[in-house]
Amino acid sequence: MKILLIDVYHYNKGGAETVYFNTGKMLEEQGQQVVYFALQWKENLPCKQKKYFPLSKGTRKGVFKNVINLINYFYYADAAKKIEELIIDEKPDIAHIHLLWGQISPSIFPVLKKYHIPIVFTIHDYRIICPAYCFKDGYNQICERCKGKNFYQCIIRKCTKGSYFLSLFMAGEQYFRNMFFNPAKNIDGLLYVSNFAKNMHEKYMPTLKGIPNITLHNFVIGNSINTQKRDTDKYFLYFGRLSSEKGIRTLLEAFKEQPDLKLKLVGTGPLENELKNFARIQKLSNVEFLGYKTGDLLNDLIENAFFVVVPSECYDNNPMSIIESYSVGTPVIGANIGGIPEIVIDDKSGYIFESANVNNLITCIDKASRISTDEYQQMVSECRRLAAEDFGRESYCNRLLEFYKQLLICK
Repeated sequence: MKILLIDVYHYNKGGAETVYFNTGKMLEEQGQQVVYFALQWKENLPCKQKKYFPLSKGTRKGVFKNVINLINYFYYADAAKKIEELIIDEKPDIAHIHLLWGQISPSIFPVLKKYHIPIVFTIHDYRIICPAYCFKDGYNQICERCKGKNFYQCIIRKCTKGSYFLSLFMAGEQYFRNMFFNPAKNIDGLLYVSNFAKNMHEKYMPTLKGIPNITLHNFVIGNSINTQKRDTDKYFLYFGRLSSEKGIRTLLEAFKEQPDLKLKLVGTGPLENELKNFARIQKLSNVEFLGYKTGDLLNDLIENAFFVVVPSECYDNNPMSIIESYSVGTPVIGANIGGIPEIVIDDKSGYIFESANVNNLITCIDKASRISTDEYQQMVSECRRLAAEDFGRESYCNRLLEFYKQLLICK
């Protein structure tokens, strides 16, 4: 079988790209052929199919680039042209999309349909039913006012970065897409990475219930070979995007009340300077900002962490940070929101706290800091078991390939 994997980025920009690359590696190890389609970015990793990659907003040049970027947000004609060239040359059996909206655009749907290639779409976020993609409004509040169709609410609530213009743009794209490229009519199979996401999508776009679907929590490629975690330089760790919906301000507030406990933050984002200023003003000498890390440097930080904290204040779907932590035996303190409670087992693989509740988070952190060595090692063992059994690639791959075959038979 030859699988065409599609994503906006061909580098490790976020969780979706981690899954995109991991899926490709996993499929190739199982003897499948994999080809890729993405946009051109200066950060892109080497790829045999790069000649088919259309320009991105980051690599486009010229006087009219901003106008072209706006048009392409709705419909990217060159993406349709380039993917047709790839299809003619490579002849894939099935297409598996990870990220699409707003950059590649649904312009590729008719091309894939023309060549009778089934489309699998992994739901990494909520862009099919929420213009702002994460169910948060411009006032940083959880918002479900659009209800999958009333997208003007996005404008009223300034849901996109607190801007009326950007919110108008996002809402307009959503109306345009549903009118001309309705996901329920163009996608052949949906892969949900949490039951929460499946329920939300079917609640606000009931027509999606008619599409074959499967729920597969994200997986990890490998596991730590260390059987005992080090307890020197004990620290808590957050790694990911530094943005408001991730609850990092709440995390800093909690560690302000725990001055004897260390917190390390890895990542960059729009809230970075504000968070650093807060830490400086509050004299949080126990908090360290490490910037962007990747590869072995990041893996070592995760593996040597005492606990990883995922303090989300949005409907996080299935954070890769949790799965990656489990793979090296690091327990997780996670907020009880979105798909997080599905994969963090309270008192087993970590602790659950009420999202955005500083006092509740302080209680969890304090509880974690007082855990006995034996209890902690039991928790470490449970994390590794979950990584191997529930989030292992073999089970994931078998179920994914069966889903592909099911869609191919239907075509």
